[in-house]
Amino acid sequence: MSDLSRRKFLKRTAAGIAASSVLVSGVGKVRGANERVRMATIGVGSQGSGHAGGWAGMNECELVAVADVDPNRRNKVAKETNSKAYEDYRRILDDKSIDAVSIATPDHWHTPVALAAVVAGKHVYVEKPCCHNIKEGHLLVKAAKQFGLCVQHGTQYRGEDDAAAGIQFMREGGIGEVYMAKAINHQRRGKIGKKPVTAPPPGVNYDLWLGPAPVHGFTENRWHYKWHWFWDYGTGDMGNDGIHQVDVARWGLGVDFPKVACVSGGQLWYDDDHQTPDTQMCVFEYEGKQLIFEMRLWTPYKLEGHDNGNIFYGTKGRLEIGRRGCHYTIDGKTEKLEGGGGKGIRGNFIQCVKDNSPSKLNAPIEEGFASAVLCHIGNIGVRLGGARLVYNARRHVFIDNDEANKYLSRDYRRGYELAYTG
Repeated sequence: MSDLSRRKFLKRTAAGIAASSVLVSGVGKVRGANERVRMATIGVGSQGSGHAGGWAGMNECELVAVADVDPNRRNKVAKETNSKAYEDYRRILDDKSIDAVSIATPDHWHTPVALAAVVAGKHVYVEKPCCHNIKEGHLLVKAAKQFGLCVQHGTQYRGEDDAAAGIQFMREGGIGEVYMAKAINHQRRGKIGKKPVTAPPPGVNYDLWLGPAPVHGFTENRWHYKWHWFWDYGTGDMGNDGIHQVDVARWGLGVDFPKVACVSGGQLWYDDDHQTPDTQMCVFEYEGKQLIFEMRLWTPYKLEGHDNGNIFYGTKGRLEIGRRGCHYTIDGKTEKLEGGGGKGIRGNFIQCVKDNSPSKLNAPIEEGFASAVLCHIGNIGVRLGGARLVYNARRHVFIDNDEANKYLSRDYRRGYELAYTG
């Protein structure tokens, strides 16, 4: 894509913002019970291929297109789902017949694609974390509200009835008064070694993959999945996996943005190309409540009797939510809570798109942004070498901390600026 083409695209999206009070074709329309939502998936790696297959298998929607800079990935998924394949996601946004997109790109592309999609009149399902920095996420919340579109966040426990049943149980006093939640991400993520700069794989549009990020030579460790461990593209495992536990902890405690966070962490095990930590501890302080996040990437699952999950501590007992369901323990006796089944957040998203009902989303972007903010605060604290950070939730800045505030946004490469600036 030439610089001229990029500038034309940005002019079109800017014009769309100016005309935001005008109904975009296909947006705001309540669809009939038998009318299918026309979907596209942008980014079809390990997570995105699951998106594509999931949409293609739903009766309520039709997967019509996929986009990815890797020709092997996009062609494979397009063939499997009988959909069109594009290198450049902007061709999908140009197609007015497409109602909605799901975004499973590297983190640094989540908000830029989501904002461009919203401006183009598309409903959006965006993978976690919704943003690569706090300013981006704030803009995405504003854009979703301004354009009146469904923007669902990929924190999947919001669509799990077992988790919902557990949180309802707590709200009804099942474990007494709850003052603390612990979000635990403990697993073993292997070392990645050190890789030299090489040429990108044949046919890959590496400049488009880099997008808004600074130019850096291609290395195998900055490519498929391993990009998570570099600050230019990823958010470490707190933003990658820990955000699920952070989101459930916030949900259960009924809190959003913290007043203060105390953070420590770094690399105790890694000694390779990783930039992000393998060990992290964050204490988020709220009025009368605490949320603790702990991460270890060098221990096996179920070290403490369960895999990644949450523990809520109450005056009568505790409640745990994880991949094996929801359990509560009172007086040494453990019982399992069962939910009633449901559509999950993807099924919920499609239904909300059909009904044009953003207010009915299970994982709306406002909640996704709040959880992403905690992950960014945790990462900023680590990058500062450990810190106590005081957060102003009204302005989304740190109080009296210029060094921390430098991480609230980023510079965008020419031709890859954000399509919406508030």
